[in-house]
Amino acid sequence: MTSTLRKLPRLNAPKLHQLPNGLTIVVEQMPIEAVNLSLWIDVGSAVESDDINGMAHFLEHMIFKGTERLASGEFERHIEERGAVTNAATSQDYTHYYITTAPKDFAVLAPLQIDVVLNPSIPDDAFERERLVVLEEIRRSEDNPRRRTFRRAMETAFAHLPYRRPVLGPESVISQLKAQQMRDFHATWYQPQSITAVAVGNLPEEELIETIAEGFTQVVQRQLSTINNQQSNIIPEPAFTKIVRREFIDASLQQARLVMVWRVPGLNQLEDTYGLDVLAAILGQGRTSRLVQDLREERGLVTSISVSNMSSRLQGTFYISAKCAVENLQAVEEAIAQHIRKIQTELVSDKEIARVRKRVANRFIFGNETPSDRAGLYGFYQSLVGDLEPAFNYPAHIQAQEAPDLLLAANQYLCPEAYGVVVLKPE
Repeated sequence: MTSTLRKLPRLNAPKLHQLPNGLTIVVEQMPIEAVNLSLWIDVGSAVESDDINGMAHFLEHMIFKGTERLASGEFERHIEERGAVTNAATSQDYTHYYITTAPKDFAVLAPLQIDVVLNPSIPDDAFERERLVVLEEIRRSEDNPRRRTFRRAMETAFAHLPYRRPVLGPESVISQLKAQQMRDFHATWYQPQSITAVAVGNLPEEELIETIAEGFTQVVQRQLSTINNQQSNIIPEPAFTKIVRREFIDASLQQARLVMVWRVPGLNQLEDTYGLDVLAAILGQGRTSRLVQDLREERGLVTSISVSNMSSRLQGTFYISAKCAVENLQAVEEAIAQHIRKIQTELVSDKEIARVRKRVANRFIFGNETPSDRAGLYGFYQSLVGDLEPAFNYPAHIQAQEAPDLLLAANQYLCPEAYGVVVLKPE
């Protein structure tokens, strides 16, 4: 495959550095007056058991509640005093913390970020207060029709894989968690060998490495526990063999929602994701895509429709989502299935492929402009794929997809007679 890749000018030239304690460091000097430090922890909701579902996200909240060296709120005060920004996010496959600072403040603020991530106190009283915040976040999520629809689609897409569960976890589990369970979870997963630290910005690369390495030597030393990664035993689920249908009444909706899902390769089969990415773009990304043109612009059957190929680590989901009137549901589903049949039997036009190639190449350039853009790109690939090369080669892999490749991918993974479908109807 690699030999057929078209050579594109390389925008990126990060350096990879490994510490003896297992920490992976990625650094790049970039002539923009900012530095982003991103810590990617190789833990998300997918590693949780059902009885602690939501722990990784709850822990993300507790990370900012202080350490032995920093009282609660002190980290944020240091950040705000210097005009820096900080944020965090939890997904099913990772937890991500970052700060963006002026270069002159990096040596002061980076060790503080490392301290809060690696050494949270997780005091009982703060744990109880934050539990209420997380429970409220779960309730707000339940009140959001888009999130409700997505959750039901994931429960349909996967019968066993942990991706069928919400990242936030259910109220019933969060309300029962104990602070000591969280301390144990943190001690197990937040270890140097599970972390990728990425720093991009206007400082010499040696200085970035030195500051990060120094920060990791100053953290509280603890006995390393062996990470029992159950994910290595998880087998992707087979493709649907029939149409699996679930219907719900949702009184909050004005229009019906239709979601169709297929089980497809994930990041552990990276080569197989590129063709599906192109097919998703051709079918339902942008105003000139097939489903948007046909179902919204020409026939007026939907008010919106979109397609995405969601590549998680263990397995992916090819996801088609539409909003329409209840009376149009059957026609929309049948039309989508017909479009799938067409891409299985007719070669995609060169013009359509060219549109996707141009879009991907431009977005890659636009998404490379800031230190935080690049740190996010490097952290994602190094943490989830274990390799930086695909981060630079993504546009080239898309350029390499020809019409016969797309026909093959459609026939291999998208069956118009076997998929999961979720329908939500207003009352």
